[in-house]
Amino acid sequence: MSRVSIRTARASLAAVAAGALFLTGCSSGGGGGEDTKDTKAKKQGSDVSYTFADEAASKGPAAEVKGGRKGGTIKVLQRDSFAHLDPAQIYVSDEGALATLIHRGLTSYKRTSGDKYEVVGDLATDSGKKSDGGKTWTYKLKDGIKFEDGSAITSKDIRHSIERMFAPFVTEGPTFIQQWLANTGGTDYRKMLKDGPYKGKHLPDDVLETPDDKTVIFHFEEPQAELPYALAMPGYSVVSEKKDTKEKYDKDPLSTGPYKIASFKSGKSMKLVRNPEWDPKTDPKRHQFPDAFNIQFGVSFEDSTKRLMSDAGENQYATSFTNSVDASSMQKVRSDAEVKKRSVSGYQSYVSYMNINTDRIKNKKVRQAIAYAMPNQSIVSAFGGAGGGEMAGNYISPTLVGQKPTDPFNKLKKPQGDVKKAAKLLKESGKKGMKLTFAFQNAPEWQDFSVAATQNLEKAGFNVQKKDIIADTYYDQIGKIKNNYDIYHNSWGADWPSASTVVPNLFDGRQVQDGAANYSHHKNPKFEKEMDRIRKIENPNKAADEWMKLADKILVEDVPAVPMHYYKTIQLTGSKIGGAYFDEQLHDIQPTSLYVKK
Repeated sequence: MSRVSIRTARASLAAVAAGALFLTGCSSGGGGGEDTKDTKAKKQGSDVSYTFADEAASKGPAAEVKGGRKGGTIKVLQRDSFAHLDPAQIYVSDEGALATLIHRGLTSYKRTSGDKYEVVGDLATDSGKKSDGGKTWTYKLKDGIKFEDGSAITSKDIRHSIERMFAPFVTEGPTFIQQWLANTGGTDYRKMLKDGPYKGKHLPDDVLETPDDKTVIFHFEEPQAELPYALAMPGYSVVSEKKDTKEKYDKDPLSTGPYKIASFKSGKSMKLVRNPEWDPKTDPKRHQFPDAFNIQFGVSFEDSTKRLMSDAGENQYATSFTNSVDASSMQKVRSDAEVKKRSVSGYQSYVSYMNINTDRIKNKKVRQAIAYAMPNQSIVSAFGGAGGGEMAGNYISPTLVGQKPTDPFNKLKKPQGDVKKAAKLLKESGKKGMKLTFAFQNAPEWQDFSVAATQNLEKAGFNVQKKDIIADTYYDQIGKIKNNYDIYHNSWGADWPSASTVVPNLFDGRQVQDGAANYSHHKNPKFEKEMDRIRKIENPNKAADEWMKLADKILVEDVPAVPMHYYKTIQLTGSKIGGAYFDEQLHDIQPTSLYVKK
């Protein structure tokens, strides 16, 4: 994808210390019954599979939750306030978790059992019917779908929701579908409808067609096998054409989910109450158990962990959508049986990397020496041990379809690095004693890791010059093409569980620019040609395998970055909260199944 979001990179920084994470999705079979084979993501202990669902699987109501009951209020402890409520401006996971309760789009994700998930029709009757080799996708809307004001949702609202994404004031949400419709990268898609729909212009019917109130047809110039997953992003949720207030919609949107916003005091609190216009018969995944959610902002990871571990008073009725257990408490949570039974845990989609500035370090053996020297176990330890992460052998997260447990640089077998091999390679390169400027974020985790990494690099023969950068400007600094650093870390999370939203973002040389995610400045026309080829594969299952192969080829042949660790998380609930589970797609607690116990 040509979308290179600094926010995605910064969100991964937040994954380190804050929790404002971005949403992910995945790639899988064909829609509307054309191809419904499961696609499996390799994971330790389980296989997560995703299926593109047909009409039968997309019907409501949602499957029964054992013990689920109506009534009560859930207290939600959140570190960060919600910057955006307009779905078109939503990209971070804090807001994405909220979106599961108040916004609906054409498609969504539904857990069927255990680690099995489907991409289902949400407002649509199914996950989509494709034709013309994946260039055309057709969606039919369900009956009985409404906004919170009681007005019916029609194809005109869906068209409006897509077209307003082209408007200049929409700057924070996803851009995948806009780029696909315009068949262009970067921000050039805006030229197709520069004012959005607000001056009476629309996308032509051969791009976006609404032949009647129930039908929406997307026409692309290239096959887009992953459209159902892109449409499941909260950024593509429906906005009322008649009630669209443009910029003001970001503070007062119309709900389509089981809850609506009763009050919002930015930075302080939000209250959600039942939306009486939501019909469970139309919704295959959501429930409406609590009477309300009372959300409190400004609660740190340490504070929320302490309160939830105590399970005293109102904390029994509390949880968090995205706050993780803080790193210093993870071991206690995992070892205390009473607390552990109130926890959920799993992988997040983020992977940390040590980028090697290929503009400055052109010698491959030097890059190989850096790769072998990196002590991956040290970064896992810095994040709280096994509860906060797992060593990475390759670039692709275990949450992604097609991931294989490859380990080209023996990072798993040599968890503290292979200094001897690194020293040998550096000597062979003729660069022993070379100066290596190492930039890192001055957060505690990365400061701890920098000590271990520097020791290894110096033992291997490098003259390491450390440069710590404050968190607020870290990604601005390393995102400059003309930066003065040789190595520097970043983290990246897929927008849905497909490496199509990872490999091109990180390693496509055509995306090297200030602020882009290709922090290593990697350029290789051979691999860029391969990216273009894989994008055109109609079957996303086959494409997933090809992305994995390409990722390993880039790692082995060019070594532009060193994979370090896969992020994991642990979250807690109070003892009076039921229905909590770790959603493999959301990568956090799933809010829509929560209820208050008797």
